[in-house]
Amino acid sequence: MYRLLIADDEPLEREGLEWIARSAMPDAFRIIHADSGRTAIALAEEHRPHIVFMDINMPGIQGLAALRQIKTLLPDVQMVLVTAYDYFSYAQEAISLGVKEFLVKPASRERIEETLRRMVAQVEQEKSRREQELELLHKVSQLEPMVENELAFTIMANPVQAKDVDTLTEWLSFPLDRGCALIAAFPKQAYELDSKSIYDSVRSFAKASSLPCIVSSLIDWHMTVFFRFPSEEASRSGKEELRTFGARLNEFLLRQYGFSASVGVGAPQREAEGFRTSYFEAVFASTFVGDAGGVRLFDEVVQPGERPPEELAHSAGQDAERRSYVVSALQRIRDERERRTVTVLDRAKDYIAERFTTDISLEDAAGFVHLHPQYFSKLFKQQTGESFTDFVTRLRIEKAKELIASGELSLKEVCYEVGYKDPNYFSRVFKKVTGSTPSEYKGTVQQT
Repeated sequence: MYRLLIADDEPLEREGLEWIARSAMPDAFRIIHADSGRTAIALAEEHRPHIVFMDINMPGIQGLAALRQIKTLLPDVQMVLVTAYDYFSYAQEAISLGVKEFLVKPASRERIEETLRRMVAQVEQEKSRREQELELLHKVSQLEPMVENELAFTIMANPVQAKDVDTLTEWLSFPLDRGCALIAAFPKQAYELDSKSIYDSVRSFAKASSLPCIVSSLIDWHMTVFFRFPSEEASRSGKEELRTFGARLNEFLLRQYGFSASVGVGAPQREAEGFRTSYFEAVFASTFVGDAGGVRLFDEVVQPGERPPEELAHSAGQDAERRSYVVSALQRIRDERERRTVTVLDRAKDYIAERFTTDISLEDAAGFVHLHPQYFSKLFKQQTGESFTDFVTRLRIEKAKELIASGELSLKEVCYEVGYKDPNYFSRVFKKVTGSTPSEYKGTVQQT
């Protein structure tokens, strides 16, 4: 049922509009009457109407002023201005408020009914748009942790490749201009608990921070959070803010799970390579925290001018055991990223193999494994050595060769069976791949 607010200082006008509305669309409306602009605003706030019929000439607050207030309260409300010829000078202002329909007194019944139906259609269209937006928001919220994880892996494990990083940071609206890494390494007692629960809890806790961040998955019982500093001022105060964040995170973990983490914080850095350096610094700093948990900053555990943590990790000396942790952490992340990449591509290839004879697209395959099409295309080419299109074409032509060799179908039927709609185009593609036309290939097969 649609809520219809009729605002007019003339009772007969209101009752006439209500009668027409109920006659035109029985049981479709709940009617709300207002005899002044002030009353219309109050009732709009209370009942939140879908449609407002507003007389422009009202006592006290005039119609346009009332509509302005109602539009502020209800941005999606559908508004109809009821006016006389003398008031068309107000039309421009009314349009600026979003008024799409005007009724000129005395309006015919047919005109009012047409306007009502258009307004209802607008309400339904707006409702559909909001539902689509909510559905999209839901899908994005499901994809976001995976994309964050991929960006975190790319920073941590790869010599950072600009194109990969640019695609992911743009999707997440998380530019790597300035920021730092924080590592939370969990004690052995955490191994007995549900890793997904820990990941979800830490991610939610990090997302409640005042600083924008992305969070990696839990790998070998440590997680990485990359924080971005929106300004130079935030960068200068960032270390102490993250020290406080680390302490609060440990308080949360102690309450929730009964343990604290070894938290390491890297130094503020710039650009993608800087974030990667900060990650190494955070891992290195976390190894200087005792078994009881705590927070250490990289600047607190190195001497001024000491070598970067990548070099520290490979050096010998009294801290070799701690430093080797950096190397092992990096290797674990590389192994995990490789495993996940292979798993994703295996799923994608299985999906394609089941559907290559249909009108399958790169977007379909990327959506199936929850990756951005541009990133999926690049990853697919890197790992398989051929593009998505070439992969699908190869599957189709191999299938076509099998069908031609069987002799059970005509060449035209083979064309349609392997996913092509145009026999001429199929013939060109077949020759490009095999070096011969389907007819030539059929003749060769029959001779053998």
